[in-house]
Amino acid sequence: MLTLLAKRLIKDYRNLQNPDVRSAYGTLCGVAGIVLNLFLFAGKYTAGLLSASVAISADAFNNLTDSLSSLISMIGFRLSRKKPDSDHPYGHGRFEYIAGFVVSILILMMGYELLKDSVGVILYGGETPFAAHFGLSVAILCASLLVKLYMFVYNRGFGKRIESETLQAAALDSLGDMVSTSVVLICSLITRFVSLPSGFPLDAWCGAAVSVFILYTAITSFQATLSPLLGKPPAKELVQAIVQEVLSFDGIYGVHDLIIHDYGPGRRMLSLHVEVPDSDDIRTVHERIDRVEQRLREKFDCTATIHPDPITTNDPEVLRCKEDITSYLALIDPRLSLHDFHMIPEGTRVKVLFDVVVPYDCKTDEETLRTLLKERIQSVSERYNAVIEIDKPFVSE
Repeated sequence: MLTLLAKRLIKDYRNLQNPDVRSAYGTLCGVAGIVLNLFLFAGKYTAGLLSASVAISADAFNNLTDSLSSLISMIGFRLSRKKPDSDHPYGHGRFEYIAGFVVSILILMMGYELLKDSVGVILYGGETPFAAHFGLSVAILCASLLVKLYMFVYNRGFGKRIESETLQAAALDSLGDMVSTSVVLICSLITRFVSLPSGFPLDAWCGAAVSVFILYTAITSFQATLSPLLGKPPAKELVQAIVQEVLSFDGIYGVHDLIIHDYGPGRRMLSLHVEVPDSDDIRTVHERIDRVEQRLREKFDCTATIHPDPITTNDPEVLRCKEDITSYLALIDPRLSLHDFHMIPEGTRVKVLFDVVVPYDCKTDEETLRTLLKERIQSVSERYNAVIEIDKPFVSE
């Protein structure tokens, strides 16, 4: 249904990189979420009152919170569409991440309140649930499962399609709601048809179980939406695609120090260094880099800034020494890599300069690595004097 509405209501609905199109998808999903969750809240709250079930009432208020979450998500998509201005030159795309973060906080708060209510019934008792209107309660719960399944499917589908953390969080929440409603449904059936020990509050225990699951879902969603705000590494596939595109140009021998700043979907800024032959004319290098930047802008919908690093490509001694050190790094840790390799004569000695990119979880500490590399370089020639800089990666290794 929503896919059909998207085709009819969203202009240029296939252009998923367009911020206006992304916002339209977010708005459509938000409106659907508000309407469906309000419908579920009304049905479950009625069933909870009639059956005196703590678990159903808790599940009802969870849906009410979901409706508010959908409203906040929709507002986030709207705000993220705002154009860059003097106060926010990188745009407002992160509003979408903030909306997902707020949604997670609301789910967390609701989970806590539901858990508190359930524990209160366990400790102090309450009315006997499902004494009346059992059939209506079961029918409403079954209908709720079908509605939440539909919401999970469309939120996950559209979330993947437009790469939205907010819609992915909404899909995860819908899945959690299905589990919690299933627990409540099973609880109602057991309470109705199974003889339980006197005074055993199964309904309240089910409500507590639902609350714990909601809390787990909230924490997972919280982590997923907080990471883009703090600055998570870009997807490995994106990094590989960018590096492959840059290396496809003649006269570029390496890529390093790639940094991808994410200011919201469709608002990326790239900076990277490329290795070019030191024998090339500076005008030739400048024109080549301009072409690479233009290609990156067109293919990845980003702003790209590239810094050229000249390297020696025709000196046998430099190439031999670089290959030896590269092979030695692979023995220490296959993930280690080097760049900006230079050899500069200084009288009777030769200064060997290069940077080594070291993963954060490398077992060899920096000082030990420097010592090992200097010893290796000295073993190649006593004339060599190593100057080594240690870098950390900004992208997926």
